[in-house]
Amino acid sequence: MALFSQSALRPGVRKREVFGWAMYDFANSGYTTVVITAVFAAYFVGGIAKGAPWGPFAWTVALSISYAIVMLSMPAIGAWADLHAAKKKALAIVTAGCVLGTLALAITPRLSGPFAVALAMGLVIVSNTFYSYGESLTGAFLPELATVDGMGKVSGWGWAFGYIGGMLALGVCLAYVLSAQAKGLPAAHFVPVTMLITAAIYGLAACATFALLPERAQPQKATDSRNAWQQLSETFRNARAYRDFMWLLSCTVCYQGGVAVAITLAAIYAEQVIGFVPSETMVLIFVLNIAAALGAFGFGYLQDRIGHRRALSGALLAWIAVCVIAASVTTKGGFWWAATIAGLAMGSSQSAGRAMTGVLAPPRQLAEFFGLWSFATRLAAIIGPLSYGAITWATGGNQRIAILATSVLFIGGLLLLLPIDMRRGRAAALAGDTPQSEAEPLAAR
Repeated sequence: MALFSQSALRPGVRKREVFGWAMYDFANSGYTTVVITAVFAAYFVGGIAKGAPWGPFAWTVALSISYAIVMLSMPAIGAWADLHAAKKKALAIVTAGCVLGTLALAITPRLSGPFAVALAMGLVIVSNTFYSYGESLTGAFLPELATVDGMGKVSGWGWAFGYIGGMLALGVCLAYVLSAQAKGLPAAHFVPVTMLITAAIYGLAACATFALLPERAQPQKATDSRNAWQQLSETFRNARAYRDFMWLLSCTVCYQGGVAVAITLAAIYAEQVIGFVPSETMVLIFVLNIAAALGAFGFGYLQDRIGHRRALSGALLAWIAVCVIAASVTTKGGFWWAATIAGLAMGSSQSAGRAMTGVLAPPRQLAEFFGLWSFATRLAAIIGPLSYGAITWATGGNQRIAILATSVLFIGGLLLLLPIDMRRGRAAALAGDTPQSEAEPLAAR
């Protein structure tokens, strides 16, 4: 608890509340680490799809459908949660949905044929949709907990806890997988158990969030779901008043597209291009999470010191280096360097994006604006992996060209950072809103 400096928190916010909030990052990170990145993604392509050429494309299609659902629905869900002060209630519902969807994934390795492919894709769509809702809703609590000048630190704490949670889930799964492989058991035997482990850790760790994190918002008015759409429409009509936030969304679409490639295709690239075996891939992702935790934690302090734009720029430059290294190396040792840099860049860039959103979001529309942030990140998660898949397909399976082309997304993110003025954006967020009980000096570089 000593990690949570009181100076970074709003008046009246207790450290245990921040701990509870960070524990949700701890809880849900096992899902992305085990299901989306390290275990189920590779098993879907190699086991359920039997290594067919369309396997990676089917995987990215399932993820893209889930992201499209989130894009179309999360901003309105966020507006509804703001109007009703129901972020915590909505978070509980979507958490249950993701946990149950992950549990159901344990069935799919026992099946075969087209039905197994369809069921696996459907369950990935369901579980990843609920996961994405949860990521957005938990982010909307951040500005209620942290001061403006402490936003980077607190966001970094959360992401660091998240990567630790991902390592815990992956570490337990890896121990079981190695034990099963030593006994000669096939992947169809141990993959279901990893899904059960992941769901259990998610559900149990999230209990800390619901026990410790209060709903600080107050209902704005009695309304129905139709008014949430009206509120969202009004926000879009007034988008010019929030131009710095809109530039941030455009920047997010670009660079998060590249991050999505790393998250969803790292295991596939490591095994099919570099020659990793499943146990080596799990160790690789484990180490990547260690680097990401260090990057998120340390970067949060750096971000508040040097400014949000400068810090995110540095992270994007590191991502460009990752793409170049990964595309050129031919040995496992060389790829380890790329993965380590990717971990540091992943933790820092994701923490920075959430903190910048917290600074630029109007205090009375936090869930709505984080819903718009989710719209951008999920659009990115469609554009990035599908572009990667399309380039791979068009080049006859050359994933090296695809990973090098991913650097264009990070370059685009760098360019779209240039027009953002954090001071101006924060002033726009507070204009016409109820001031919060905090000092408003901002290191807005």
